[in-house]
Amino acid sequence: MRYQFQLQVSPEQAAVKEKLWKAVSKKADIPLSEISHIEILKRSIDARQKTIKVNLKLEVYVNEAFQENKIEIPDYQDVSDKEEVIIVGAGPAGLFAALKCIESGLKPVIVERGKDVRTRRRDLKALNIQHIVNEDSNYCFGEGGAGTYSDGKLYTRSKKRGDVDRILKLLVAFGATPEIMVEAHPHIGTNKLPAIIADIREKIISCGGDVLFNTRLTDIIIIDNEVAGIKTLKGETIKARKLILATGHSARDIFELLHSKNIKIEAKPFALGVRVEHPQELIDKIQYKCETRGDYLPPSPYSIVKQINGRGMYSFCMCPGGIIAPCATAPGEVVTNGWSPSKRDQPTANSGIVVELRLSDFPGSQVNPLAAMEFQKQIEQKSWAEAGKTQRVPAQRLVDFTNGKLSQNLPVTSYKPGVTSVELESVFPNFIHKTLQAGFKEFDKSMRGFLTNEAIVHAPESRTSSPVRIPRDPYTFEHVQIKGLYPCGEGAGYAGGIVSAAIDGEKCAEKCAKSIKA
Repeated sequence: MRYQFQLQVSPEQAAVKEKLWKAVSKKADIPLSEISHIEILKRSIDARQKTIKVNLKLEVYVNEAFQENKIEIPDYQDVSDKEEVIIVGAGPAGLFAALKCIESGLKPVIVERGKDVRTRRRDLKALNIQHIVNEDSNYCFGEGGAGTYSDGKLYTRSKKRGDVDRILKLLVAFGATPEIMVEAHPHIGTNKLPAIIADIREKIISCGGDVLFNTRLTDIIIIDNEVAGIKTLKGETIKARKLILATGHSARDIFELLHSKNIKIEAKPFALGVRVEHPQELIDKIQYKCETRGDYLPPSPYSIVKQINGRGMYSFCMCPGGIIAPCATAPGEVVTNGWSPSKRDQPTANSGIVVELRLSDFPGSQVNPLAAMEFQKQIEQKSWAEAGKTQRVPAQRLVDFTNGKLSQNLPVTSYKPGVTSVELESVFPNFIHKTLQAGFKEFDKSMRGFLTNEAIVHAPESRTSSPVRIPRDPYTFEHVQIKGLYPCGEGAGYAGGIVSAAIDGEKCAEKCAKSIKA
């Protein structure tokens, strides 16, 4: 017999099997000897009170043997001789679109400007150590997209967009830990994602799909407002009547290409700010309200949202036990992002702290769909110039930042290329700078101790979401002008993370298959 119920226990009880079983036995009034297995279905931490609790959803097996229901890779068909669908971009939107194409009896041809996950590491090393930016292979471009080497967070609020559990199960089937099905804020970790991504690619190829690395799209062939294929930087022409455009939020050349061809795109609001790093021990003390978190609690995250003079300011992509990474995609700019390894065992915590931007903030946005992108680019380029024209970023101690004071010295941070002391008022427009200054004081009211000169502000955090939306029909998912063109994922403005991008990729592939079979 099986029972499901909710239980709140201490962190130690949640972590130690014997203690958990005793707690369950007492709570459910079931003799310990009759419990054969306890399966944790969902787990979350409640740190709102002084005494921290762990919320568990459990399935208890009473006098019944437990049989593990292992999640397997679906039995995908061979599609080597089926109609081809071009997918531009091998991020989560593109990869999951490819899997859905195979499931639907179509042959995916993935065109990826960057390199495979293994080879890509060399370019990341060159970026971190030698400050060399490869425009086709970096933290944003390459197999797996931006998520592969920038954390692997799987939490999404976009549950209305599609089946989140389906995406998580597929990730588990391809090698992710089953824990991602349990945790309230699942996370794979940058150290584990590459192998999962490589396994997905091998499955696509084994089913007859093609994956073309080092292949940059340079033109879309359009005849009578219908897709007929693409051209690449190598001079190749790939013909197909369906194109899923899943290029990510940093593919500025794609936005420029569409604009030059008079294919409708729109400026889109996004958020921009800084990435702040604290000692993880300090964040733990603030969040857990104790001197040390002990052996049974994970490094603490945080999430803050404030309204500052009618404008939103909030934490974004918070990385407990993580590091800050250089995410420029072209020479002459600097960009920050954060990631955590699977154990989240680094001594620092970092988070993007960003300010809500509106179309009215971008001069000319009513007539120029690239206006938000140009605004974003200008701040990245100014930051590069102010910090010394390398991949070093301009930085300030947090209290100094709020007081408009140049930091006389900066400690070593997790950002490997290094930091340069700069008064960040010279980097940001006044309205962003003033909002951040006021906002950090409000943050400290919610998290006493957050505002400290132990924390370092790195600029800029600018790639929060796409500054462009590629409009599509809400039913067919095709571009509003071009038949057979399916704008997809983060770059098109329809997703905001690994899971939501994967869901959107699947949806675009489903719509594409439906159109072909109609």
